[in-house]
Amino acid sequence: MHCLQAGNYLSREEAQEKVREQIEWVSKCKVDAILISCTNYIALLEEAVLTTTVPIIKIDEPFFESICQIKEPQTIVFSNPATVEGTISRLYQYASAQQKSIDLEVIVVENSFNLIMNGLKEEYNQRVVDCIEQLREKNRVISVAQLSMVEAAQQVENRASINIINPLKTLRTLINNELNKSFK
Repeated sequence: MHCLQAGNYLSREEAQEKVREQIEWVSKCKVDAILISCTNYIALLEEAVLTTTVPIIKIDEPFFESICQIKEPQTIVFSNPATVEGTISRLYQYASAQQKSIDLEVIVVENSFNLIMNGLKEEYNQRVVDCIEQLREKNRVISVAQLSMVEAAQQVENRASINIINPLKTLRTLINNELNKSFK
């Protein structure tokens, strides 16, 4: 992903081939499943032709499903502006494929992602918490789009007794549901 974004070191086709190679290699390592958490990686994977039979779990799909179930206005929060376009594009594609319409506002927590990238986790979490606290006043459903934001979202959930959608929570629900099906 870095080579694709930083100065176009790789063409899109070359990046897709690298993704295909990586997934095929991982699948040969006797794994039960492959979890992909990067939306941009998922977008490249969607266009790759794979021969693996190992299940590939795309973390954003259960997240998107949860968002698409909501009929009221909602806000999705990001800290990394570089992921907004790809995630929102995939979300609207997913909603369209499910024949769902969503009323969505996108918010980026300004100047926050550099904090987590520089190891300033507490400062990062506080900035995300502050943003979510402000958004609560709008009385909209809130979701956080990135795994790095889950801890901050959980802090607000615990303090305010509200539900904030996050990719880890929706993934956990999906896995629990699948396990329950397997054991019935």
